[in-house]
Parts: sequence; structure tokens; C-alpha cells
Amino acid sequence: MYVCSCFGITEEQVREHANAGACTPRQVASASKAGTDCGSCVRRIQGLLGRGTCPRRAVLEQDGTGEAAPASMPAPGTPAPAPAAVAVAATSRAA
Repeated sequence: MYVCSCFGITEEQVREHANAGACTPRQVASASKAGTDCGSCVRRIQGLLGRGTCPRRAVLEQDGTGEAAPASMPAPGTPAPAPAAVAVAATSRAA
């Protein structure tokens, strides 16, 4: 059965993405475009993903946002880089 009629994505394809590691509708959208046009299928995708076990779900729930932090951002609880390094780089360019 089709979940996303905009891009022709089926329930089976959503399950395949989930089995490959997609834990959120946004991750399914990144892999398949499902949910990125009209958005009417996002709740159905969430229903298919359910609240089952996911390798990253513990990290996502600790973060509290339901989404993984982008790779360029530190994981929750990890200190940010020292601002002095940024200031030095900016000063170097000005000279």
C-alpha cells in the first residue's frame, strides 16, 4: 500500500528504510523524499516506525528533541569547542 502518493513510496519501502536505520520520519524523508512535498504522509510514516527499538533511539530521547544532532554539532553533554580558537582566526584575517 502507498504511504506517500507524491513520490510513490510504499509501506514496504518505509519498513526497509527503518530496517536500514531510519528512526524518524525526517530520516525516512532523507532516504526517500517521502513526506517532503505535501506532508500528509508524515503521521503514517511515524505510525509505521512506531516506538520500537532503534539503535539511536536512546540518544535521541536523551537529547529531548526527537532528532539527531547534525554531524557538525557536538552530541548532547559534549562541551563546545573553545571560542578562543575562533577569535584568533578572525584576528589573523584582519591583520
